[in-house]
Amino acid sequence: MWRPDVTFANPEFLYGLLVIPLAIVWYIRRHRRVSSDIRYSTLLPFAKIKPTPRERLRHLPFALRMVVVALLVVGLARPRTTLHGENMYTEGIDIVLVLDISSSMLAEDFRPNRIEAAKQVASEFVEGRTNDMIGLVIFAGESFTQCPMTLDYRVLKNLLRLVRTGIVEDGTAIGMGIAQAVNRLRDSKAKSKVMILLTDGVNNRGEIDPLTAAQIAQTFGIRIYTIGVGIIGSAPYPVRTPFGTRYQNVPVDVDEKTLQKIAEMTDGRYFRATNNRALKEIYQEIDQLEKTRIEVKAYRSYTELFYPWVGMGVLTALIEILLARTLLRKLP
Repeated sequence: MWRPDVTFANPEFLYGLLVIPLAIVWYIRRHRRVSSDIRYSTLLPFAKIKPTPRERLRHLPFALRMVVVALLVVGLARPRTTLHGENMYTEGIDIVLVLDISSSMLAEDFRPNRIEAAKQVASEFVEGRTNDMIGLVIFAGESFTQCPMTLDYRVLKNLLRLVRTGIVEDGTAIGMGIAQAVNRLRDSKAKSKVMILLTDGVNNRGEIDPLTAAQIAQTFGIRIYTIGVGIIGSAPYPVRTPFGTRYQNVPVDVDEKTLQKIAEMTDGRYFRATNNRALKEIYQEIDQLEKTRIEVKAYRSYTELFYPWVGMGVLTALIEILLARTLLRKLP
């Protein structure tokens, strides 16, 4: 959004305005010291005499001179309007969020669990974008598009809120998730096409290998940011039993090697999130990385205001000279 602003090319000249209060003090003191050549014992006979317009305006020439000084000083400081704007984006980015919803995402090393933490930070990420087309792909044992590419972030966040484990066959088909997202991005005309893949496991389902899917993404110029979630070691996992929900520690097995390779192949980056805070910071970093890639460098356009200020100063000076030599002319 563009907005005009006023700046000065030579602001040091503005110190010249300090002359004005000094001149006013000198003028007041000078007039207090003025004495008449004719002295009267009393001024009562003159009390009922009203001052003439010339007497009322006797200080006008001095006031106009001060205005002239102010206008010329400001003019010499070279005021100018600066047209500048906030960082904007000429083209939006097409982004697909690829979210693992396998049963292992119920582990509670994140609060309240991995999948809910992932949904929360993804929703915040969406809120931080402006004119980007964003879609949502979910996967477990198979993948499907939860939300097609859209600018309606309200609908996207509502569909994201409905995501849960168990709505598709269990498993971890990372390759299928990538392939589904590629299918959404391949016809995109955006300057930047991005996929953010979040998973907590190892590919164990699907007809497409993750690296093969990454090669296809690379072919279409799609950059993939991969995020592995889960603490180092074992995580508490809820298990339903006839006696209620029990917890057992399950080893965290994130295929970091494959996720790193996917990111490298597509000019993306791999991140490891071990808690809610780290996951939030990762999405914030991705958000900044993508904004930096297509950010339009702001430029400034100046419109000089020197001539109007100096012109007004010259005009005021001419008015002061005219009044001083006509209506307010002093006796020799």
